Amino acid sequence: MPQNIKIYEPPAKRKKTFLGEIGIPSRGAKLNAAINAGFKYAVYTKLADVSGIQKIDIAAAALITRPTLNRRAKSGQFNRGESDRLYRFAKVFTAATELFEGNKSKAREWIQKPVRGLGGQRPIEMVGTTAESETVLDLINRLEHGIIV
Repeated sequence: MPQNIKIYEPPAKRKKTFLGEIGIPSRGAKLNAAINAGFKYAVYTKLADVSGIQKIDIAAAALITRPTLNRRAKSGQFNRGESDRLYRFAKVFTAATELFEGNKSKAREWIQKPVRGLGGQRPIEMVGTTAESETVLDLINRLEHGIIV
C-alpha cells in the first residue's frame, strides 16, 4: 500500500453530556417537545442519581411538593411546568459542573451552599423561576470569565 494513503478512522464517540445521561435532549425541538409532554419520572430519578443530590432536595428546588411528587411517581410523568423547573435545575447543575471543570462533587457542594454573589442565597433554591435560574447562570458565567462579583 502506498505511504501517502491515509486509512479512514471513524471519529471518537462523543462523551455523553449531563443532560444526555439523565435522558433530557440538550436543545432544540426535541427538548421543547420533551418539556411540553412532561418528563418521565425516570428522568427525575436519574437526575438525583447522576447529580448526587437527594431526590427530595431536587423536588423542593423545583417547587414540587411531596404529595405532588407521590402522584407523579404513580403516574410516571411530570407536567409541563414541573418538567421546565427540573430542566432549569439540570442546566444550573450542568453549568456548575463546567465551572468546576467536570467535578460533580464540587458542583454539588457549591449549589447547596449560600453564595455571596447571589446575596447569600443557595443556587439550588434559585431554579423555581426563570429569572432566578438566569441569575445563577449569569453568576457562573462571570466566575468562569474571572469577573469579580
